[in-house]
Amino acid sequence: MAETLEEYRGQHAYNHLDANFRRFAAEVPILAQWDDHETINNWYPQEILDDDRYTEKRVALLAARARQAFLDYMCGCRAAAAPQRIYRFAYGPGMEVFMLDMRSYRGPNSANLQAEGSPATAFIGEDQFRWLHQALKRSTATWKIIAADMPIGLVVPDGDDFEAIANADPGQPLGRELELARLLKAIRDDDIANVVWFTADVHYTAAHHYAPERAAFKQFKPFWEFVSGPLHAGTFGPNDLDATFGPKVVFQKAPPAGQKNLPPSAGYQFFGQVDLDGASETLTVTLKDSDGTALHTQMLTPENRA
Repeated sequence: MAETLEEYRGQHAYNHLDANFRRFAAEVPILAQWDDHETINNWYPQEILDDDRYTEKRVALLAARARQAFLDYMCGCRAAAAPQRIYRFAYGPGMEVFMLDMRSYRGPNSANLQAEGSPATAFIGEDQFRWLHQALKRSTATWKIIAADMPIGLVVPDGDDFEAIANADPGQPLGRELELARLLKAIRDDDIANVVWFTADVHYTAAHHYAPERAAFKQFKPFWEFVSGPLHAGTFGPNDLDATFGPKVVFQKAPPAGQKNLPPSAGYQFFGQVDLDGASETLTVTLKDSDGTALHTQMLTPENRA
């Protein structure tokens, strides 16, 4: 119960905002992406915090609480077959979206240079890997969109370790790259067409094209990755690219050299818009800033179409 007028006003404003958000979430299609800041920066399940601000230092428990809050407040995030599972898909005849969980099943952040796959190199984990592979094979949608909370070829440091897939070694896949190489090879071997990646985590926007002729690992189909973020956070970047899977920067916008953690007022806030033409099934991806200004547009034609 509020004891002062200020407390009452604060509670009333919060409840009004919460009600409006729930109404908005019920009426507007939202595919919310699970990543690190629901729990703690750069987390992995095995982590034990060395931070006196926390009375609970087991990150796995903190993540379980964060998961529950995420599922409770983000309408539509529960998978019917497994209500506590984050990874899921939303679908239509032209586009199917596969939402991944790159936090809950990963091994510890490390130098990421292991030569063989193991629980230490897991990133999406075996169960999610099988789910994604089989769902991609079964999909009859023209476009298969993999919505991943972390980028593919961008180097994302965590102190002296690495937080994402890339390890800054441009050679053959090592560490977490082994899992990605296995997935990309399976997509190629099963001739799964029109797979596009939408990724986030890093705080700027970019369009990357991946091709085997530029790569150390060559057993995959060419594909696009579109990176966009944040909507309301400090802006950093651009990050280095790891050459293992042959990425090329087609477009990027980040703070000027020497500047980092820029506030939203600086204008470096980004999002992406995706349009699917019903007749031609052309997929148009537009990277925009917070004012809605189109920064880069990429039109993708489905395989086997003129």
